[in-house]
Amino acid sequence: MTAPSTTDGGTPPRPPAARTTVGAGPAPVLPAATTPSGPPEDAARAAEAAVRHLLARQDEEGWWKGDLETNVTMDAEDLLLREFLGIRDARTTEAAARWIRSRQRADGTWSTFHGGPGDLSATVEAYTALRLAGDPPDAAHMAAASAWARERGGIAATRVFTRVWLALFGWWSWDDLPELPPEMIFLPRWFPLNIYDFGCWARQTIVPLTVVSAKRPVRRAPFPLDELRAGPDTAQRGATRAPLTSWDGLFHRLDRALRAYRPFALRPLRRAALAACARWITERQENDGCWGGIQPPAVYSVIALHLLGHDLDHPVLRAGLASLDRYAVWSELPGPDGGPCRMVEACQSPVWDTCLATVALAEAGLPADHPALVRAADWMLGEQVRRPGDWSVRRPRLEPGGWAFEFHNDTYPDTDDTAEVVLALRRAAHPDRERVDTAVRRAVRWTLGMQSAGGGWGAFDADNTSRLAGRLPFCDFGEVIDPPSADVTAHVVEMLAGEGLVGDRRVRRAVTWLLAEQEPSGAWFGRWGVNHLYGTGSVVPALTAAGVPAGHPAVRRAVDWLKSVQNEDGGWGEDLRSYPDPEWIARGDSTASQTGWALLALLAAGEEDCKAVERGVSWLARTQREDGSWDEPQFTGTGFPWDFSINYHLYRVVFPLTALGRYVAAVRPTVRPGPRDG
Repeated sequence: MTAPSTTDGGTPPRPPAARTTVGAGPAPVLPAATTPSGPPEDAARAAEAAVRHLLARQDEEGWWKGDLETNVTMDAEDLLLREFLGIRDARTTEAAARWIRSRQRADGTWSTFHGGPGDLSATVEAYTALRLAGDPPDAAHMAAASAWARERGGIAATRVFTRVWLALFGWWSWDDLPELPPEMIFLPRWFPLNIYDFGCWARQTIVPLTVVSAKRPVRRAPFPLDELRAGPDTAQRGATRAPLTSWDGLFHRLDRALRAYRPFALRPLRRAALAACARWITERQENDGCWGGIQPPAVYSVIALHLLGHDLDHPVLRAGLASLDRYAVWSELPGPDGGPCRMVEACQSPVWDTCLATVALAEAGLPADHPALVRAADWMLGEQVRRPGDWSVRRPRLEPGGWAFEFHNDTYPDTDDTAEVVLALRRAAHPDRERVDTAVRRAVRWTLGMQSAGGGWGAFDADNTSRLAGRLPFCDFGEVIDPPSADVTAHVVEMLAGEGLVGDRRVRRAVTWLLAEQEPSGAWFGRWGVNHLYGTGSVVPALTAAGVPAGHPAVRRAVDWLKSVQNEDGGWGEDLRSYPDPEWIARGDSTASQTGWALLALLAAGEEDCKAVERGVSWLARTQREDGSWDEPQFTGTGFPWDFSINYHLYRVVFPLTALGRYVAAVRPTVRPGPRDG
C-alpha cells in the first residue's frame, strides 16, 4: 500500500535514517540470517539484540530517557527568550542556528514533523531565529523561506502564539492580538472559562500569558522583518464577522468587550490580579526550577515574573533559567556544514521511558530479579507523587498516588504514566514487596478516583471536558482541554485488570465506554500517539485483559481493520496527517513503533499464527540495526493531535521489543529471547 503524496503530485521520498541521539548517523541493519530460520527464531534474535541495546542505555540510577524531538519552534523561541532577557550568547546561538538550518526543507520551509508539509508559523519563527543568529535575509535559504511565507499571508496569517513572540519586539502590534486579562485568575471554579476549565498544559501557559498581555512589553527589535509581511497588516479585531448566534461570533464580541474594558480596568483590581498570577506561578514551580516539567510554560513563566519585577538573579528566575538549560540536547552535526548543535526538548520523558522499557525487557524474557529491572523499579518507586496538585481541584478528597511523566513534576501526575508504572512494577521482583504493594494500592485508589463521569479517563484531570475553552480567539493552536481518550482509558483498564479488578463496576463502565468509542472501521482514535494504530494497539490488549473474548465482534473488527491496512512490506505506518484528513488513516511509511502497536493488538486477539503477524515480525527482524534499535525519523507521538507532534526516540525500541517478546512467548515458549551473556 502506498501513502498519499507529500508534495504536489509526486510520491513521498523515503526519509533519511533516524538518529538514535541527535546528530548521530544511521547504523546498518542486521545482515540476513545464514542459517535456516523462521519468524520465531528471527524474532528471538531480534529481541536479544534489542534487549542488549536497552540494557546498555540504562542510567546507573535505574531510569531510561530517549531524546524527545519536536520541531524548531522550541529552538527559535528559546533564542527569542534569551534575546528578550538580554542573555543570548554566541555559542548557544550558533549551535541552535545550526540545528534549525539542518531541519529546513528543500522548499525553504520548516515543518512540524518529519516529512510533513511546510508550516507558516514554524517557518516564520525559524526564520526570525536565524536572523538573530546573523543569517542575512538575501541568503538563498532565507530568501526562499521569506518568499514562501509571504505567499501564504506572512506574519498576519501566523498563529496567535507566534505573533505574541513577535509583539515582544515590536514586529507585531499588541492591539492586534486577542485580549487575555489577568483578572480571569479570580473566576470561581464553577464559572465558565475559569483557568481549571483548561487542560493543565494550557492553564500553565495561559496564566503567565495574562501577565504578558497586561504588561504588553516591547523590547527594541534588532532588525525589521518587512520581508515577512505580505502587505499591510490586517487588524485582527475586526476580521471576524461571525453571527452573534454562533459561538465564534459570541467569543469575538467578548474579545471586543475585553478590549473596551482594558483602558478602564480598575487599577487596584488589576494589581491584585497580577499579584495573584505571580503567586499562582511561583507556587507551581518545581524543585528543579521548571514548571510542570514542560518547556513552554517555563518560558512564559520566566517572562511573566521578570515583567513583574523579578530580576534575573532572583532565586525563582535563576532556577527557572537553569531548568531551561537542562532541556537542551547538545551533539555534533555531521557533514560539511556540521559542528556543535543544540536541540531543545519540549519536555523530558524519563518516567514514561522507564516504565515502557521495563515492560519491554520483562516481556522479552529478562528475569524479574534482573538487576536492571530491580534498579528501574526502585527508581520508579521514588518518583511517586505524594502531594496534591491541580488535579485535586476537582477531586479535593482524593489521596495522591500517581506518577508524572518527567524527572520533576509533582503538580501534574497523569493517569497514563501511573497505569504503565504499575504494570512495570508488577514485572520486577523488587526486594521490598511491601513497599511495592503499598505504592500500587495508593496508585490504584488515585487512578480510580480520577475516572470521569462517562467512564473514561483523561490524562491529567477528571471531567476536563468544557469545549468553551477552545472557542476563545486566543486558543488557535492545539487542544486546550483534557477529555477522556481511548488510549489512556485502555492503559488504565489494562492496569486495573492486572490488579484483579475486572469485576469492579468502574472497570466495567470503562470497558463499556471503550466499546462505544470504536469507530465504524474497527479502529480506535489515538489521542497521545499516531493515531488509529496507537489507539487500536492500546485498546485491544486492554479489552482482552479485562475479559472481553478474542471472538467478540469489536475485537474481530479491529483485527480485520489491522490486517486490511498492513503495508506491502509487512510493517504498519500512519502519517500525522490522519488527524485532519481521513484519507491518511493508517497510511504512511512503515515504522518500528507503529508496527509494534499493530502486533500487540493482533497478539492480544490470539492472532499469533496468522500471516499478517508473521509478516510484521519479519519486517521488524529485517529492518533492525546492528545496534539492536530501529531507524525511525517519523514522529509517532502526539502532544496535540496534528498541531504538536513528538518523536520519542525510545519508542523505536520499546514497542517493537514488547511485541517481539510476546510473539515468541506465544508461538514458541521454549525459544524465549533474552541476553545470553546476562
